[in-house]
Parts: sequence; C-alpha cells; structure tokens
Amino acid sequence: MPFSDIYKPSGLAITYELFPPKTESGAEALFHHVEQLLPFQPSCITCTYGAGGTTQQKTLEIISSVKERFGVPVASHLTCVGATEEELRGYLQKAQNAQIEGIVALRGDPPKGEKEFKVTKGGLAYANELVTLIREEFPDFQIAVAGYPEKHQEAPSLEVDLLNLKRKVDAGADVVLTQLFYENQTFESFRREYEKAGITKPLVPGILPITSFSQIKRITALCGAILPQGLSNQLADRENDPEGQFEIGVEFATRQVEELVEMGVPGIHFYVLNKSQATCQVLRNLNIVGSTCS
Repeated sequence: MPFSDIYKPSGLAITYELFPPKTESGAEALFHHVEQLLPFQPSCITCTYGAGGTTQQKTLEIISSVKERFGVPVASHLTCVGATEEELRGYLQKAQNAQIEGIVALRGDPPKGEKEFKVTKGGLAYANELVTLIREEFPDFQIAVAGYPEKHQEAPSLEVDLLNLKRKVDAGADVVLTQLFYENQTFESFRREYEKAGITKPLVPGILPITSFSQIKRITALCGAILPQGLSNQLADRENDPEGQFEIGVEFATRQVEELVEMGVPGIHFYVLNKSQATCQVLRNLNIVGSTCS
C-alpha cells in the first residue's frame, strides 16, 4: 500500500514498530500482542533488527509472519551497518520476494562496544545512499526514513541535521518517522523548520508510552531524547510502584497524542516494545481508530 494512501489528509494513520524476539516463546507472545493491537486498525507494522544486522533473517521471518497472519501491510528496517552494497541488495531481494511492502531505511547506530559508525568496505556511508539504492533498483518499495526532533546525536546542529534529512527525502523517501520525544513543543518547532527546509513528505511523530522509569532512562540516554523534569519527578516518586509508573506513562502519552492529533499530524508511529497494554490503553482513552487497514 503506498504511503500516500496511508497518510491521507482526512485521516489519522496508526502504525506500530516491533523488534524480533530471541526465542520461539517470545515470538508467540509478540503475535499475541499484535493481535491485541489490531482492533485499532494499524495501517502498517514495522520491525527493526539487531545492531550490525545480527537479526536480519529473524526480522524477515517475524515481519513476514505478521503479514501472513494478520493481513496488515508491513515494512522491514534496513541499515548500512556491517553490510556491503551486495549484501544490502540481497536482503532487499529477499524482502521483495516475501512481498514486504516497505523499507525503513537507516544508516544505523554503531554496533555495541563501538563509539563511531564505520563504513563497511564496499558498503554505504549514509542513509540517503541507501534510499537511492532502493529507489533505483527496487522501486516498488515504499520508503520511510528517520527524523530527529531533538536532532541526531552526531549532528553538529539541527540545521545540519535537517539538511541531511532533506537529502534522504530528495533521494526518494516517502515518509519521515520521528524518534521518540516527550515535548510536543519540540516537535512543533521541528515541524516548522522541516517545512521551511522545503520538505513536503508526511512527518509522523514517534511515540513511546512509558511503562518503566528505569527503562525509559536507559532508552533516552541511548538516543539523546529529553525526559521533561516534571514527568521525571512524577516517575521517580513512584519508583517502587510499577503499576503507578504505568499509569503515569499512559496518562502522559494520552495527553501527548491528543495534542498531536489536534495539531493535525498525519499519523502516530507507536514504539510498542513488543507489548500491547500501554498503546492499547492510550488508543482506548482517545477512542482513536486508524484511517486505513488492509
């Protein structure tokens, strides 16, 4: 399904991001959670893979199974990390043979234990190069790329980061999915600059409902997202109360998504972390149903 059909001006597209479980029991649990998320009519479900492409085959198996079991359009993440151009082509061919509709094209983070991204000999250095490869050689794929409302950690400034983003879009990306954030004013400021830069493709906010204070501290430290002090204080006050942390996270995400919908975003991309409870509760709170489902 073309992203132009998913992100219609008159609707709100709901999408989810999964990661490949390490065990068979984990996979079955994941499918259970996907089933719980289906009533909200997701327009697309995406799946990441491990650093350095360590779970590429598992990613393809999981996302193919999601498509087969649930009949939802799917997209596989693909990064430049640890891969030659030929290996990237090989994965894209497998994904195409499996009738995967989309690719989330990323440069990728350095593998665990390494501080800097290193170009693989015979590989690609930037996400825009990966987008170009896909668009020229596998034109049937829909392509999503990443945007960073608080800028990518390696970018010297937001202006430079936006130029890099524009290169990805100009190379052929169809939609921009943002990294998680917790200040809607930050997203709105980013959207203004995005539009000033002449980028016209749909900009979709990425939302991660908080379910654990310790977990979100680790995640934001890794990706450079800022946790508002007031929210952090609330969570810290309930540090020994898992149910309380869940309630705070869901309430905050509900307000955040409600405000984003009022701001006219074309969709919400939920980082569900292979669970369903928090995202389902947010969507129930708002009585939101996605705009399309196949």
